[in-house]
Amino acid sequence: MKQTKIISTGSYLPEKVLTNFDLEKIVDTTDEWITTRTGIKERHLAAENEATSDLVIKAAKIALERANLEAKDLDGIIVATITPDNTYPSTACWVEKGLGIKGIPVFDVSAACTGFVYALAIADSLIKTGTMKRILVAGAETLTKFTNWEDRSTCVLFGDGAGVVILEESDDESGILSTFWGADGNLGELLIQPAGGSKMPPTEETVKNKLHTVHMEGNKVFRWAVRYMQEAAEKALEKAGLTGEDIDLFIPHQANLRIIEQTVKYAKIDPKKTYIVIDKIANISAGTIPIALDMAVNEGKIKKGDILLFAAFGGGFTWGAATLRW
Repeated sequence: MKQTKIISTGSYLPEKVLTNFDLEKIVDTTDEWITTRTGIKERHLAAENEATSDLVIKAAKIALERANLEAKDLDGIIVATITPDNTYPSTACWVEKGLGIKGIPVFDVSAACTGFVYALAIADSLIKTGTMKRILVAGAETLTKFTNWEDRSTCVLFGDGAGVVILEESDDESGILSTFWGADGNLGELLIQPAGGSKMPPTEETVKNKLHTVHMEGNKVFRWAVRYMQEAAEKALEKAGLTGEDIDLFIPHQANLRIIEQTVKYAKIDPKKTYIVIDKIANISAGTIPIALDMAVNEGKIKKGDILLFAAFGGGFTWGAATLRW
């Protein structure tokens, strides 16, 4: 069976930064409260004229340049996002346009914070079956555009940004070793944007009642998140014939520092091998893993042959993990 490897990464974070001290002036909260409960210190905010596709395009151009490729060399584009430019066309279509190409298949994946892992698994399958040779996979969000800035329990959590990887068939030992994914729609109402879809179309009342923003039952989400991040990590390791001790770098979804710490503990992963940047970027949903991966690459924390583990959970609920040899 063919193996799929990541040949390039790229990321983009909007210029505007909102710190916890800035939030103290907006909502009833403190830097200490946010930091102790989430690990977040600051987040990036997309400009009014920046859509999710704009962030992906900037990250994609970086990844393409690093790989000495042009957009026309891609066979497909998959964008994982829950904050699309439009309900339709897909954000991936706008990315295709922005990169100046046409004709290749492109589409979005909606799996909340697990979106990048889902998209990675799909791309891996497409390359292994020979359907495509080279795919750009992105995880990107503009969550602050869907945030209720009067809700102190949620407005402190989210940020904006985009991360991308370029995948192709491996010509050496590098490649994706395993993927694992799952979902439980019975838990959907714990983390939801109630309005904006066919179940609750936009009306004056839905806008007035802020039903187009994030609604979350934090305590319940926390418990399920720890359980499913741990399960996803363990299942992906098991499928690859690995244990937590074999991991050189663990890049988890950056949702909450306490969730990451609990996952590391139960999955028996060395905390020193866990890459954490939640303090700098906050929760960017599908964007956190690819952005963190790109940051780790740029900091020289990953070397050829290293074993990496990704793990995530998100609204749905969805969860997933992947192991790979760099």
